[in-house]
Amino acid sequence: EPVSYGKEPLMDFATGKIVMVNGEPVMVEGVEALKVWIEKAIRTARYRWGAYTWNYGNELEDLIGNDLPAATLQSEVERAIKEALAVDPRIYECSNFTIQRTGDILGVEFTVTTTTGETIAQEVNLLV
Repeated sequence: EPVSYGKEPLMDFATGKIVMVNGEPVMVEGVEALKVWIEKAIRTARYRWGAYTWNYGNELEDLIGNDLPAATLQSEVERAIKEALAVDPRIYECSNFTIQRTGDILGVEFTVTTTTGETIAQEVNLLV
């Protein structure tokens, strides 16, 4: 059966706020909605917020502040993101990870393949 990407309010992740026009949230649909959901899931710590189920979010926070070797950081960030996104039935797999830490920024780029076969290039920059 067809997969619905649904709708999501567009987020300005630099400010952490929903994008508003004339007092109304800007809504995105399709792949853009999935991209917003993905970034929100990566930016949300699992188990911290009562508004979300224990299946939502990730455990990247456990890695922050640890001086991990680059290979370990790469492996653990990739694992945490894959686990966070595996709960979404629209996502088939995540691959092609590039992870780079520069100062206080952890940059993560990867490809998401949906269950319909679409590929999405995703980039997230996290303050660590």
